[in-house]
Amino acid sequence: MKPQAPAVRDLVLIGGGHSHVAVLKAFAMKPLPGVRTTLIARDVHTPYSGMLPGHIAGHYGLDECHIDLRPLANLSGARIYHCAATGIDLDARLVFAEGRPPVPYDAVSIDIGSAPRTVDVPGAAEHAVPVKPIGRFVARWEALAGRLSRREGPVRIAVVGGGAGGVELALSVRHRLSRGGGAVALTVVDAAPVLLPAHNAATRARFARILAARGIETLLGSAVIRVEPGRLVLDDGGSVAADEILWVTSAAVEAWPAAAGLDVDGDGFIRVDDFLRSTSHPDVFACGDAAAMVNYRRPKAGVFAVRQGPPLAENLRRALTGRPLRPYRPQRAWLSLISTGDAHAVASRGRFAVEGRWVWRLKDWIDRRWMRKYTDLPEMTPAPAPAPAPGLPRVEDLEMRCGGCGAKVGQDVLERAIGGIEPRARDDILVGLGDPDDAAVVRVAPGVAAVQTVDHFRSFVEDPYLFGRIAANHALGDIYAMGAEPRTALAIVTVPHGPEEKIGTEIVDMMQGVNEVLTEAGAALVGGHTGEGAERALGLAVTGRADPARVLRKAGMRPGDRLILTKALGTGTLFAADMRCKAKGRWIDGAIAAMLQSNRAAAAILIRHGATACTDVTGFGLAGHLVEMVRASAAGVALAVADLPVLDGAADCLAAGIESSLHGQNARQARAIRDAGAAALHPILFDPQTAGGLLASVPGGRAGDCLAALREAGCGDAAIVGVVEPLVDIAAPIRIVREPEPVQESPPLPSAASA
Repeated sequence: MKPQAPAVRDLVLIGGGHSHVAVLKAFAMKPLPGVRTTLIARDVHTPYSGMLPGHIAGHYGLDECHIDLRPLANLSGARIYHCAATGIDLDARLVFAEGRPPVPYDAVSIDIGSAPRTVDVPGAAEHAVPVKPIGRFVARWEALAGRLSRREGPVRIAVVGGGAGGVELALSVRHRLSRGGGAVALTVVDAAPVLLPAHNAATRARFARILAARGIETLLGSAVIRVEPGRLVLDDGGSVAADEILWVTSAAVEAWPAAAGLDVDGDGFIRVDDFLRSTSHPDVFACGDAAAMVNYRRPKAGVFAVRQGPPLAENLRRALTGRPLRPYRPQRAWLSLISTGDAHAVASRGRFAVEGRWVWRLKDWIDRRWMRKYTDLPEMTPAPAPAPAPGLPRVEDLEMRCGGCGAKVGQDVLERAIGGIEPRARDDILVGLGDPDDAAVVRVAPGVAAVQTVDHFRSFVEDPYLFGRIAANHALGDIYAMGAEPRTALAIVTVPHGPEEKIGTEIVDMMQGVNEVLTEAGAALVGGHTGEGAERALGLAVTGRADPARVLRKAGMRPGDRLILTKALGTGTLFAADMRCKAKGRWIDGAIAAMLQSNRAAAAILIRHGATACTDVTGFGLAGHLVEMVRASAAGVALAVADLPVLDGAADCLAAGIESSLHGQNARQARAIRDAGAAALHPILFDPQTAGGLLASVPGGRAGDCLAALREAGCGDAAIVGVVEPLVDIAAPIRIVREPEPVQESPPLPSAASA
């Protein structure tokens, strides 16, 4: 995050449809100071409907036909909340979304698309696959295509819907499945008496011929009255047997806009005026398939959602600044391009229609050009640092410094600073400032110790609620690494200056996230402190309880122990890439999911399997924290870098030279690795982690069972990554190997944690 102007007004965009991607780009190119934009989107990768048939047919890869909303949101300075909206309070001006606090707005725009109507036909929702929402259909299609490709004998598929979407889908499915040499029997069913009723006669005739030539049967004038497993029941008494049923009928919209009290038409679509503004609530805008313009009836087609984007962006800008709105008038005639499954297409406009390979090339060129506007984004780079005065060293530019644990002070700097401090010695301090452990341990009664830790860092995600959950999970990691039980926490909150209600909402969201995680951990939030600052930041001072004799420390590794890492690495480089709009949304989603995973269960499993030493992997990276362990244990380690679990996308980011701002300082720990050149080939070793996993040594004979238990408990990335060896070189106690070499294991001894 970088400092921004105080938020005075909130714009909330519900849905990541074609119109809203244009709004995000418009606000990126011309920001509106004082306006904070929040995008609430069920799918971070939003599909472009014009290229979906090409993807189904196999002409486009997944990324080629999807817009990644996260880089686009970052470019525009928008907060992105990856969840589905579930409702809206029009009086309180609040948007409700799954799994998070309500989101306040001053202006809101709804672009949630539509879905084929299934409620009117019994069994359709249970036994058919709707083509919309497109994002969900794409995932289901890939599973369906894989399932069908493994079937023996002919495959029977029914497509319910004879409009452009149904016809194009049927042809695309046939092309994809026929390439494998299997037999495919396709039937298109529609209650209308003709195919493509919204198109001209010439287009209908061409597709009737194309479908017949491809062996696709059409049943027109036959309404589906019931869907049963493997069968469509028709109103004329007939039926259609099908292994899979694809539903591409007339569109429907989610029920919550109508339930909230917005003016809707007979089909539930939000009625909007010429300004794309709700006819009942002037602070609500709607667009795309979810909207119905009262003065211009147009079909639910992507071309209109695309065209609505720029005028919607302009009217949102005007509404937020109190200026008159500008009317939008959709075109009366439009170019329709419908693919035929192979690299051919049919073009129609008005009464005319043409077809051929050149039409496909035209469609492909138009689609790719539109996609490039939202996928080929300029890289966010720091402004050049000012030249230093003569005789002074150049200062490092701070504009793109990382948040999270990437914002920590480097290990060498910290050691030098702490090394000059002599704290008062006390008999009740069992682990203190001079120890390399994750938390302090203070004896408070016989057999009872308080375990204390504090963490504080700048935000690296725009969602304050999510930031609160991650920060709390991160802070608890130190407690779990020491084998303790968290009991209480104090919070330190910094928020940017702004209107009181905006600051209040920010704090509420953060603290709700914190409190939820603490409550799940059995700990209580007991107080804290707030203040204003340039950027959002959050800290937690957590106190836990432990038996002093059972505290896990970094010392204690023995030759023969196996090193187990419970989470994958890579959050530092991924969020550094995210700041530069270079990380894919699904990569960041994966990293966030990892950071939200508690270390509580993993710690209990490690202790149960006799862990001899433990730490949590955070800002100093795997190498830095491992160095602390081997030094405290006076042991060596053979580290199997090929076995290190790595988050999806992290290797790509590091290969592209994208590193956290703390990476360079962490890389100094390469001096502790016997072959520093080999270490340089594995930059993931020095990547700082936020809310990272636990790194523990476990007796060799119990490591396999421990790993199996971790994975069964949900730690799917847990891995054995090395073996503890006798210390050979005190200056370089770590060596890199392809696989851990077998060593003579020590006889089992009771560990501090299991005594």
